Amino acid sequence: MPELPEVETVRAGLENLVIPAVVESVDVVDARGLRPSGEPEDAAFFETVLTGRQLTAVSRRGKYLWFVLDDDTALLAHLGMSGHFRVVDRRAPQHRHTRIVIALDEGRDLRFLDQRTFGGLTLTPLLDGIPGPVTHIAPDPFEECFDADEVARRLCARRSTIKRSLLDQTLVSGIGNIYADETLWRVRRHPETPCSRLSQSEAVELLQTARDVMAEAMSQGGTSFDSLYVNVNGESGWFFRVVDAYGREDEPCHRCGTPIVRESFMNRSSFRCPRCQRLR
Repeated sequence: MPELPEVETVRAGLENLVIPAVVESVDVVDARGLRPSGEPEDAAFFETVLTGRQLTAVSRRGKYLWFVLDDDTALLAHLGMSGHFRVVDRRAPQHRHTRIVIALDEGRDLRFLDQRTFGGLTLTPLLDGIPGPVTHIAPDPFEECFDADEVARRLCARRSTIKRSLLDQTLVSGIGNIYADETLWRVRRHPETPCSRLSQSEAVELLQTARDVMAEAMSQGGTSFDSLYVNVNGESGWFFRVVDAYGREDEPCHRCGTPIVRESFMNRSSFRCPRCQRLR
C-alpha cells in the first residue's frame, strides 16, 4: 500500500500538473472507484456535484490526499493498494483499470485508475481544513502542527511495542510497514521493543529517524516493488534500490553482514537484522 512518501510524490505531481483547474465533466466509469458504497446512485450524485467546481489546491495528511474545491469541500482520495492518478490529453486511450474520468479545462483529463479497487474517491466537507473522514488521523511528521516531543511522550506511555505504535495512524500518520522497518534498522531497535523501554530522547530520535527515512524516499519518488504504484507520469519510485531492511530476506546487513530475516508481523512481513536489532 502506498505510504506517505508515495502519496506525497503523487500530491506534488498533481499540484504541478493540475492546479488550478475547472471540472468540465465527470464520468464514473466504474462505481467501485467511489467510497464509501460505490452504488450507481452515488455515481450520479458524484458526477453532478463535482461538475463545474474548481480545483484550487492539493493537500495531504499521512496516506490520504485531497483536492480542495472552491466551495470549501474536498475531493478525498485514498489510493488503497493500487490506486493512482494520471493526467493525460483527453484524446489518450483509456486504460482498462480506469475507474473515474474527470475532464478538466484545457483539454486535460484527470483519471483515477485502480487495478485492485481497494482505493476510491469521495466528496466530503472540510473541517478546519481537514476532510471529515480524516479528522481521526494524527498529523504526520512533515506537518507544521506535528509536535515530536508530545508524540514521543505519548509513545513512551503506551503499553505496546514500537513497531505497532509507529503503524498506528492515530499516534502518527503516514508510516507504513516499509518505512517502519527502515526506521527501526537505522536506530537498531527490535520491532517488539516495549514502548516503555524508550527514554523521551530515544522516542524523539525514533520519530526524527522516521521523518528522515521518508524524506529520503520522497527524493527518490517513493518505493515501487511492483507495477501497482506509479506517480502521475506513470513512473516508478526508486527508493527500493537503497533499502537497508525491507524486502532483503537472506541478504547481508549493510552494517554487520548478518543475513536479514523476515518474520510474520500483524498479518504482514517484518524485516530486521538479527544481530543489530536484538531485543534488549
